Amino acid sequence: MLSRIKSWSMSVAAGGALACAALTLAAPAAQAADFPAHALQFIVPYAPGGPLDTVARLLAQKVEPELGQTVIVENKPGAGGNIGASVAAKAKPDGYTLVMGAVAINAINPWLYSKLPFDPVKSFAPVTIVASVPNVLILNKEFASTNHIKSVHDLIAYAKAHPGQLNFASGGNGSAGHLAGALLNKRAGIDTVHVPYQGASPAKLALLANQANFMFDNLASAAGLIKEGKVVALAVTTAQRSSIYPKLPTMEEEGVKDFDLGTWFGVFATGGTPKPVIDRLNKAYSKALEDPAVRKMLLTMGSDTKPDTPEAFAELVKHDLAKYKEIVKVSGAKIF
Repeated sequence: MLSRIKSWSMSVAAGGALACAALTLAAPAAQAADFPAHALQFIVPYAPGGPLDTVARLLAQKVEPELGQTVIVENKPGAGGNIGASVAAKAKPDGYTLVMGAVAINAINPWLYSKLPFDPVKSFAPVTIVASVPNVLILNKEFASTNHIKSVHDLIAYAKAHPGQLNFASGGNGSAGHLAGALLNKRAGIDTVHVPYQGASPAKLALLANQANFMFDNLASAAGLIKEGKVVALAVTTAQRSSIYPKLPTMEEEGVKDFDLGTWFGVFATGGTPKPVIDRLNKAYSKALEDPAVRKMLLTMGSDTKPDTPEAFAELVKHDLAKYKEIVKVSGAKIF
């Protein structure tokens, strides 16, 4: 009798454990089936009016019909994007709080800032990349004309003949322009001086005024100056040529090896968000990214990026984290 009672107790316990396991496995699926049940918050960790903000607001409009809920865009700028990102990182991992992440926040800031209020990998769940935009090497027109500089090779040759005499502008210490200039110094074996400004706009004004010889700028931001002939564009910083300016060579094509620096941004949820919810979000945002109005906006920014899987986006983040560790070290930039 005792053995039968013991056997029955063990069967009940095993059945209970299996039932609990089944419920545990079913919970995310049920959550995804009901998702979303109310409005979503989409954080832009930069000030209103910038490229990321503009794209985020258009995406929010296009994704609402697919999700069947309102997507509220909120700007939370500050600390190089870290403030807005930390809000998303600390939110409940249920898919209702999203953030427009970027290479600066998710791959550069972890090496630039001595302390971060989030983990660059564990705190976020990648949903999809939105755009990947090249940076471009541009020169002051007068400087280029006077010294007959028509290529990256010419610029490097001139810099080697005039060590420490050329300067490059950037939007600030640790900015993409700063890191690109420092990497050029390292890869080409030249000595040019970094002059940081309070943002990319003042840096471009300094370049136009011939107070700086060259700079690396986002292609979307520099496109107007290039079209108007106010600056001389030499090369893009990505591994492939830009579809917007296909005649511009890459830095690698110009002989500067291991030079692949682009600017990407994409949608992230809070780390720990169930995969079925991430997949639901990926489907919705991928569809929005194929919308003609969104495609047109991204093309004007120099990006013809296609939406990708969460897994592929996660690999890109990890790859760039490793890459920028070396580049930030080379630059010597640090923010405490």
